[in-house]
Amino acid sequence: MGLVGRVGQVGSVGQLGQVGQVGKVGQVGQVGRVGLTGQVSHIHGATAADDDQIWDILEPTIRAGETYPLPRDLNRDRALAYWRSPGHEVFVAERDGRIAGTYYLRANQQGGGSHVANCGYMTAAWAQGSGLGRAMCEHSLERAAARGFRAMQFNFVVSSNDRAVRLWQACGFEIVGRLPSVFNHPTLGYVDAFVMYRAIEPTRPT
Repeated sequence: MGLVGRVGQVGSVGQLGQVGQVGKVGQVGQVGRVGLTGQVSHIHGATAADDDQIWDILEPTIRAGETYPLPRDLNRDRALAYWRSPGHEVFVAERDGRIAGTYYLRANQQGGGSHVANCGYMTAAWAQGSGLGRAMCEHSLERAAARGFRAMQFNFVVSSNDRAVRLWQACGFEIVGRLPSVFNHPTLGYVDAFVMYRAIEPTRPT
């Protein structure tokens, strides 16, 4: 499922930066990313030692229940098992020596659909508005290209999560489908979800 929560909460990606589509995806290599405030984010593969800080990011978004279709009472072990599901390549983004965000990258489907990537992103509340969500999205597109994916699709972007929708659009994603009343928002009731998609030029032969 693509990101997707109120930005800053799970599925929530950092707040939106200036709108402008991202061009051709380049090669992975740069892990230092400059956010909109000039702060540098270091994005790298997650290790087991990161789990406590990853849970600190996941828990508030899961408890809010506004962006990810996960049980709001999901406990730490089950949440981390979901985030680290088999097939998920998990990354963390550091800022000022702390983990400020995390995302996973996976194949959206198996077999004939395995050339399309899917990601989920979450950002710590204290890192909202810093451009971290954009940095993680750009990093994930580069990593997907390096792994040979030809597109990225977000399957379930909650329509009430305006900032996330605008961020994905700024990163080159288009809304290609609408799922009516599929998400029961804790305060808004039943709302739609979007399917969002963008093509990727692989940097590794497929």
